[in-house]
Amino acid sequence: MSLAAVFLTVLMAVWPLVPRPEVVAPFVPPASAWGAGHRGVDLLGRPGQVVRSAAAGTVRFAATLAGRGVVVVDHGGVRTTYEPVTATVRRGQEVAEGQPIGRLQVAMSHCFPQACLHWGLLRGDTYLDPLSLVGAGPVRLLPWSGPPATTPVAGGGTWAFKPVGGPAGMPGAGVRW
Repeated sequence: MSLAAVFLTVLMAVWPLVPRPEVVAPFVPPASAWGAGHRGVDLLGRPGQVVRSAAAGTVRFAATLAGRGVVVVDHGGVRTTYEPVTATVRRGQEVAEGQPIGRLQVAMSHCFPQACLHWGLLRGDTYLDPLSLVGAGPVRLLPWSGPPATTPVAGGGTWAFKPVGGPAGMPGAGVRW
């Protein structure tokens, strides 16, 4: 399933840290299920900072795993993961978009001595870029078979482009993915 379909499944999502955090390590998908990669993004935060659910859903896991606090929220088809987090929610609890789910830990952060939230997104066993949920993922150019929209470029020539969709209220909103 495409990232566009993931966005449509989760609908509008919010950043798990407020204010909008700096991304200190991007998503790097593995070439294989057990290959090297970075299966999420690292967001710079502060020790004890409130961590919020990116979208409404049901808490599927809220406990310590391998020495780190982990919270997993199921959004109906996709799941978001948050670590290292001291959970303030319990398994089975319904959460709203933006609702606090825990506090950021620093001791087991892989950004030590800084605190950073490792935020992940999964559909089944496939890791996806969670930044796609907040419209901050990488730009993807898609084939366009219609007439190009053109913009003059300094020095001559034109660029052809077409918006391919986006969150409600943003450029490209409502355009079929």
